[in-house]
Amino acid sequence: MSTVFHDPELQDIAQRLQDNDGEVRRIAILDLADLAGDEHAALLVAALRDPVPTVREEAARALEAFESSDSVAGLVALLTDEDAGVREAAAHSLSELKLPESAALLLPHAGHADAFVRASVLRALRELKAPESIVPALAALHDAHASVRREAVAVAGYLKHPEALPALTALAIGDPDAEVRRAAAGALGFAGSGSVDGVLSALLSGLNDDAWQVREEAATTLGKLQRQEAGPPLVAALQDHYWQVRLRAARALGRLRHRDALPALVETLAHPAANLRKEAALALGEIRDAAALPALEHALQDPDPEVRKSARLAVEQIRSA
Repeated sequence: MSTVFHDPELQDIAQRLQDNDGEVRRIAILDLADLAGDEHAALLVAALRDPVPTVREEAARALEAFESSDSVAGLVALLTDEDAGVREAAAHSLSELKLPESAALLLPHAGHADAFVRASVLRALRELKAPESIVPALAALHDAHASVRREAVAVAGYLKHPEALPALTALAIGDPDAEVRRAAAGALGFAGSGSVDGVLSALLSGLNDDAWQVREEAATTLGKLQRQEAGPPLVAALQDHYWQVRLRAARALGRLRHRDALPALVETLAHPAANLRKEAALALGEIRDAAALPALEHALQDPDPEVRKSARLAVEQIRSA
């Protein structure tokens, strides 16, 4: 027996959701998603079991805006749906969960036999930052599937769990998947300036990784750790073939206030990429060496307004120091 709603518009949608035509039901889901209020969430949850994949997909996507034990359970069930679009929509909506209590509904599935389910559950757990998520995440750091390892790295990084550091260090150096290495290099940022030398060695090794994305992430994390030993390798990274790596290296050198970087940063003020010139100016301002003033004053005439603004700020920093 159908539920009767007092709202005429909602009642109309509920009736269309019973239509024999799957396309009519799909459109009804779209209309339902446009309505504000939690009273109709049960209709979306029920639609997760619709026989037509496109209806299930729209319902899964619409549940991104709602969160309850029923919706979470329904979305988790769709992670093994026969239709790829349905599975992806369910995984996305789960990644938008915000209530900490939802973690309890996800954790039992973190060790699922299907790699897509494991990865999707870990991605959802990352946002919830539930302390108990570290147990499956530590195990998943050694998963055979790169997609699962990437999500496990993110969970461990969000939770900033010291026990994960050895595994993250190993992944940053030797994982066969470049995206896993990049994610691990980024996650090592929680180690802090007093971190073990193994972390520093892994990040310095990352500056020479074959993948520029890993080199970029390693440079960023080295700036966060603020270990002065990273200065010379970061100066060398200012000559990287990719300007994105140079940009992160310049930013890191500014955070380190590494004075020996001054000549290379001044040279970078002439690089064709405006974003890189801007970052070099900001780094020189952080270093606060008066020897950089002539180059920065010249940069005040740069054709890019953001570079001029950064150069002006840098000049003010140096002069005030």
